[in-house]
Amino acid sequence: MSGYFCVMYNKISHADLFDFVHSVFRAIGCPEQDAATATHALVSADLRGIDSHGVARLSGYVRLWEAGRVNAKPHIRIIHETPSTAVVDGDSGLGLVVAPFAMQVAIDKAKLVGTGWVSVQHSNHFGIAAHHAMMALPHAMIGMAMTNASALVAPTFSTERLLGTNPICVAVPAGEQPPFVADLATTTAANGKLEILQRKNQEAPLGWIQDAEGNPTTDAHALRDGGALLPLGGDREHGSHKGYALGAIVDIFSGVLSGANFGPWVPPFPAFVPMPENQPGKGLGHFLGAMRVDAFRPEEAFLKDMDLWISRFRSAATIDGHDRVIIPGDPEREMQAERMIHGVPLLPVVWDDLRKTGEKFGIKF
Repeated sequence: MSGYFCVMYNKISHADLFDFVHSVFRAIGCPEQDAATATHALVSADLRGIDSHGVARLSGYVRLWEAGRVNAKPHIRIIHETPSTAVVDGDSGLGLVVAPFAMQVAIDKAKLVGTGWVSVQHSNHFGIAAHHAMMALPHAMIGMAMTNASALVAPTFSTERLLGTNPICVAVPAGEQPPFVADLATTTAANGKLEILQRKNQEAPLGWIQDAEGNPTTDAHALRDGGALLPLGGDREHGSHKGYALGAIVDIFSGVLSGANFGPWVPPFPAFVPMPENQPGKGLGHFLGAMRVDAFRPEEAFLKDMDLWISRFRSAATIDGHDRVIIPGDPEREMQAERMIHGVPLLPVVWDDLRKTGEKFGIKF
């Protein structure tokens, strides 16, 4: 694997990458604390091996700022609340900043009343859901995070793009075992993974996308020709109606419940794509939650049983060719440990994009 990286990738240390990204966020006008928060959120994706949602998107955030769609100095505030719930207005800020603010509100409410649930309007793309959900773990809480996204996904039996990839993450603390962290798109593959194939000039597996007429295709560039991503399952026979339902749930929780946009009206991530007309809400939406485990049962007993759950699944009998059963969160945790030591690999096209982004502000990459 290391030889593969040597040929195909350039590497940069985590510290150097953090400093560069932080400098770019400061250059577009983010206050120091917001720049640090955004950098932690973005770089966490690369460290966890979710390269599709990491620094490869930095130039996209800059373009949104240049287009006036990202407010570098937002006044993020609670506009409605009860003891256990809140609605947060992100004031068009970076989702990388708005979502951690909202998650902290959820945690603070959970400390007081057992659970906290926060919907967010007027935000932007928030990176990986796991970064926000995992904020609950040090507090012996279960964390949840989800967001709607620009419409690239066709519901089952449709040719129209009406949903985003709409990820869900649930992070559960354990005792001696590492936490359970399930972070997944409600599509067969996230759009960022399709973008990676595009950068590599590779085809997509069948079941990822359909063409403009609704036919299965392996063309990784099909979206630009009117195609669509497919819900989790790929087709009706493999359960795409379930992926469609999951994506719809995320859209309703993130958009309808918060007063953000939803469905085809969610603002697109690429700054050059025109904004949808007649938007019913404000910006992009998120939904975050935190639950104290001791609001349900004694913390020590819960953590002990989570350890038992994880251990039992780890010891499950495996099929030929596989040496273990993976617990959600294992690959990302292992990747982070490796990349913290050996550096973050970046595709040459991403490396060049970061260099050009830095040049805009006189920052050397």
